[in-house]
Parts: sequence; C-alpha cells; structure tokens
Amino acid sequence: MTASSIDGSGRKGLRTVAVAAGVASALAPLVTQIRVNRAARPLTDRWQHVPVERRGTTKLGISFRPRQAETLGLDAEDSLHTLLRYPFDLIRLGAYWNTMEPEPGKFVFDELDRHVEAAERAGKQIILSAGGVKTFGYPEFFVPDHYLPEPLPEGVLIRPADHRALSDGVVAFIDRVVARYRDHESIVAWQVEHEATDPLGMEHSWRLSTSFLRREIDALRTADPSRPVLLNGFLPTSLAVGAQQWWRTRDQGDSLVVAKKYADIIGIDFYPRHAVAALGSTSVYFDGSRSPWQQGRRRDLFDWAATEPGREIMVTEGQAEPWEAVTNPPNPDNEGMRSCLPEHVIENYNQCMGWNYGAPVRISGYLFWGAEYWLLRDRDGDPRYLRAFERLLDKS
Repeated sequence: MTASSIDGSGRKGLRTVAVAAGVASALAPLVTQIRVNRAARPLTDRWQHVPVERRGTTKLGISFRPRQAETLGLDAEDSLHTLLRYPFDLIRLGAYWNTMEPEPGKFVFDELDRHVEAAERAGKQIILSAGGVKTFGYPEFFVPDHYLPEPLPEGVLIRPADHRALSDGVVAFIDRVVARYRDHESIVAWQVEHEATDPLGMEHSWRLSTSFLRREIDALRTADPSRPVLLNGFLPTSLAVGAQQWWRTRDQGDSLVVAKKYADIIGIDFYPRHAVAALGSTSVYFDGSRSPWQQGRRRDLFDWAATEPGREIMVTEGQAEPWEAVTNPPNPDNEGMRSCLPEHVIENYNQCMGWNYGAPVRISGYLFWGAEYWLLRDRDGDPRYLRAFERLLDKS
C-alpha cells in the first residue's frame, strides 16, 4: 500500500466511519424513545398494587368534556353527576362557543349553567375555559359557522387585523361568559384558548398569533381582574415530537413559551406514551417522558413559576385514557390499550408528583384526562379505570 492511498482513501474511510458514528450517536436517544408493541393487551389487576404518591398540597380533579361523553354513547348530564360523586377538588369546564351562540348575538347558557351549578352543589372548585377559537376536547375547534364563512387559511398565523370579525366575536363571547359567571365564588381561574398558539392537531396548520391571543387575555382581565389566567400547552415527551413542535411554532414559540409571557398559571398537558402509527394490531409509540431533554424543559417552567408570587404550575391534562393512532380511544373487550392501562392512571400521576421533589414550587393542581372513557369502560364491564381513580383518591 502506498502512502498516497493511506492519505486518500484511508482518511476518507475514517471520515465515513466518524460520520456514521456521529449519526448513530445523535439518533440513539430517539431510538430509545420508540416502542413497537401489540396495541391491545390482557387486563390485569396491577393497578391494585402500584404505590400511590402523596399529593401534599396539590389539588386533584378532572376535566369534563360533554361532547366527548356524547361521542362515546354516554349521556353527558348523567356522566357529569356520576363523576361529581367522587371526592376530588377541582373540575375544568368549557364554554363551547358554537353551541352557546347558535345565531349571531343569541346566547344560550343553559348547559353550562347546569354544569356549573352541579359542580358547586358537589363542593368543587372550577376552572372555566372561557371559550374562544379552541377549547379542550376533540375536535378542539368550536367557532360558530356565522363567524367563519370560509375555513381559516392553512399555513398562516391568524391575526386580528386579518380576521377582525372573528377576533371581535371571540372578545364579545369572552365578555358574555365572564360577566355571567364571575360572581360565582367556586370559579378559581379562567382558561383562555386551548394550547393557544400550537397548530390544531395534525388536521390543520394555521395557528393563532400572539396578538390574537393577547387581545382575548386583555378582554378577560378587563372583565375580571381578580382571578388568574391559565394558559396550557403540550409538553413533548419525545425528541421527535419536540422537534416537530419547535419547527411548526418557531416564529413565535409554542404554547408553553407564550404562556410564560402572559399567564398566571401554566397548565402542562402530559402524555408519557402515545401511538403515532398503527399496522394491524401493532402500533408504534413514543415514550421519552424521563429523558434529560424533557426534564430540562419542565424544570424551566418550575423556575418561571418561582420568580413571582402568584404564579403556578398545574397539570391540566394528566393522561388517564389511551392515546392510540385513532381519534377516539379504542374499547376492546377484556383488553386494555398499551398507551394507557388502568395502572397508568396511577403511574402517570406518580411521575408528576415526583416533579415536586427538589422543585422551587409545587404543582398546584393535577387534572386527570379521560374520565368519560372510564365511564364507558365501566358501562361495558371493566371498572378498573374508575377503581384505580378511587384508590388514588383514597391513598394520596
């Protein structure tokens, strides 16, 4: 072998090996966060034996989605009354604009009145999502048709100047909602929008601008300056999802970034494991909820809350129902879905309670996401999700 061959092809080979090693090193964390499993699996009684972390001063509660209950074939009113019998502290209720203003200027508060009154009779504190373009619960978009003669254009920021009728309508709706319920002592906070500046799932690429959101917040604070404003956001639990979220919101920041600027309470939507694709009975899941990258982002939010009195961190959606590669969570006979088995109702809560250790502030509240699904499972012969929730309330 000649010297020139060593200096040429030999060094090229070394560079190729080095590049390959670098790529492998970069991809290694991502690979460790991917799981490929059979989606449905036999149910067990493991939920009876999982230790339950103490809640301390953290208030526990649920979010109630009347439209989701109906989609699952349940009676929404009966579902709410069933859930309110459990001894939790907080409930999040939503003002769904399209059902509450069916015609221009005609407001119908009957359903929300009943829900607020029922929660008060049960002694619950209420976080009320004052509506707007996005409200929690799929499809998360509840604008009345008369405010949107044409769909919002994809790939753009929705600004008040470009969508004045929509922005004015949102502000007027918030004024109405706050004026109607601000004298209720049970209401402890207002939520504005849902994951406010993120795209609407994978279905749409338009996003609300910070100027649109700020106008809503200003209207709410004017209508009720006495209560805190909550803004929530999805906390990515895998590098792939985090990278995608950053790319899609890079011009103004995702909902958690924006919440740090404008909120009194930041709500974290936390899903440790969720399916992103399925082929037959097998699904691909992401789960990087314990990665150093994810932990760092979460600690940054706690540090924010510690900088000024009155700021809080809350888990607004603690995963307690499956997130599979379909819109509605599957309900198989005698099986559960890998993304959230009954024991995960407790384990996901435990993980979040563990965030309190050594943190400058404690999580002020933890809202379980999926209570309507528990009722569906119970109706169909599987009480494990509800029993896991009961056990957690009793042991925490």
